[in-house]
Amino acid sequence: MNQHREETRPVTTLAEQTREVLESFLSSLPEDEQKTVTSSFAKLLESDVADQAIQTGDQAPDFSLPAADGGLRQLSSLLENGPVVLSFYRGGWCPFCNLEFRALMEHLPQIRAAGGSLIGISPETPDTSRATVEKHQLEFEVLSDSGNHTARDYGLVMTVYEEMRPLYLEWGLDIPAANGDQSWDLPVPATYVIDTNRIVRAAFVERDYTRRMEPVDIVSALRELAPGQELLTPGKSPR
Repeated sequence: MNQHREETRPVTTLAEQTREVLESFLSSLPEDEQKTVTSSFAKLLESDVADQAIQTGDQAPDFSLPAADGGLRQLSSLLENGPVVLSFYRGGWCPFCNLEFRALMEHLPQIRAAGGSLIGISPETPDTSRATVEKHQLEFEVLSDSGNHTARDYGLVMTVYEEMRPLYLEWGLDIPAANGDQSWDLPVPATYVIDTNRIVRAAFVERDYTRRMEPVDIVSALRELAPGQELLTPGKSPR
């Protein structure tokens, strides 16, 4: 046994990070709030939310949305420069989204090296999206899907249950204010790797909003689309 071998710390996956944050958050809540959160979460997981979401093999709906810099971005135009990775997220207020931001930023050089461009989409207003970009020093495009119209086209819209809304407000999370409307609608977090023909080549859709696609899987999906490789349209994933 080599006693001089340096110990290496295992790489922590995004899933492990989000699980730790969730467990820490739940343990910090009073018992009555824990019950409200866990029962609401269980109801969401048992629902049919996102059952009809766009999946692998589907054609990605086109869109034109305002960016944080004030301009408009259209999916079909973005695809002229190569594959696009779409990341639907709930908002800059969401701790699980923040973990995802950090993981995506760490892998952004690899995403770009594999030929992809990364686009974040949330229902937050352009001003709020701009604040999110600045706060987290994001180096990828963030688009404002006011009213969740694009998220709805992708089959991703969910609503914060009424029993949860007072808790959100108590935690300082005013969703209607952040989104500039009166609804409590949010997108189910989802990630799509879309080829230049607007076909979804990889998809991660999970109504459990603490779970996200691992960045290494995004990079792998993009590398499979590298020029010179045969592209076969995959079959649709089970819904």
